[in-house]
Amino acid sequence: MQAARLLPNARLCVFDTRPADAPVAADARTLALSLGSVQILERLKVWPRIAANAMPIRAVHVSQQQPALLGLTVGSDREPALHIRAEDERVPQLGAVASYGAIVAPLQHAWFAACAAEPARLAARFGTPVSALKPVPGGVEVDAGVAERFDLAVVAEGGVFSDQARKAVTHDYHQTAWVGTVTLAGGERGVAYERFTPNGPAALLPLPDGPDGAQRASLVWCVPTDDDPVAPLDDTQRLAVLNTLFAQGTGRLVGLSRLKSFPLGLNAERSLVAGRTVRIGNAAQTLHPVAGQGLNLGLRDACELVAQLGRHADIDTALRRIQWQRAPDRWAMIAATDFLARSFTWQFPGLSTLRGLGLAALQVAPPLKSLLARQMMFGRR
Repeated sequence: MQAARLLPNARLCVFDTRPADAPVAADARTLALSLGSVQILERLKVWPRIAANAMPIRAVHVSQQQPALLGLTVGSDREPALHIRAEDERVPQLGAVASYGAIVAPLQHAWFAACAAEPARLAARFGTPVSALKPVPGGVEVDAGVAERFDLAVVAEGGVFSDQARKAVTHDYHQTAWVGTVTLAGGERGVAYERFTPNGPAALLPLPDGPDGAQRASLVWCVPTDDDPVAPLDDTQRLAVLNTLFAQGTGRLVGLSRLKSFPLGLNAERSLVAGRTVRIGNAAQTLHPVAGQGLNLGLRDACELVAQLGRHADIDTALRRIQWQRAPDRWAMIAATDFLARSFTWQFPGLSTLRGLGLAALQVAPPLKSLLARQMMFGRR
């Protein structure tokens, strides 16, 4: 919709393998939106529909399970922890959590409405997979059953790490993410919890209450693939283990959905741009979920691409600007998530102590904590 509005002379076509009548709204996969992403969706005028099925993130709590500093005990109030609150950053919320369907369905509806209003300029070809992209002079040939030439192709479908062809920068973390939904009793609503454990990070993202009024959260539980401690457990055992992982302030986990698992890795292109093809989102960089920033990075990529195309009549000039302008934000996020993910596989003595010291130092340094919060909300500007 932003491209349709800011590029009034451009003809735009969206290809999607998914049929137009597919029940996308029922897709329950959970996504974390930063405040910057919420603001992008507000500008697209789709946020009110998404917000009706989203949970605002009012605070983020990051802590470490094991004692990381001398003199601290497990469960101590002095355990290394970082607390970021929206009110301290003078914003209404740090972000929000919503299902994939709750986000995509309003966007798809808005695009169909735009196509109906301008059928000569805008098109939606759903149920039409693209089998190949071929560079041609001054453009790209898109093969979707019939080969057509376009001035520019934007690829936004990346898939998951295990199914992807390897890109220029890649690393298998030999970690598995177990994902599902938990039911909580007690704890503060609207708080996202990240817990560093000896096996890897575990996170709880707040969800809207269930139909029965139960407090719910989305679980992402990362563990080593080669010695997976979660796979052999039944649901009762998994719930018991989770209650030992998270701190007391999280609340008691009283219910657990069926968990699904997928392997984790880094897979990134060196540049968003290759000729007249631009890759964004997972098509450009697949990241570890430790920071929950994959979708947010993709939305910033897309937003800036449209902005540059609107500022420059020459497409190649706009693409050169994109290459340089998006690089700092991309590589800062790639480096940060990669460092954190790899750190859980390192066996250096005292590493957990250093990680705990880092959390404790950020907590007592408000300017640094605020800088980190702004980076997570808006990316590197």
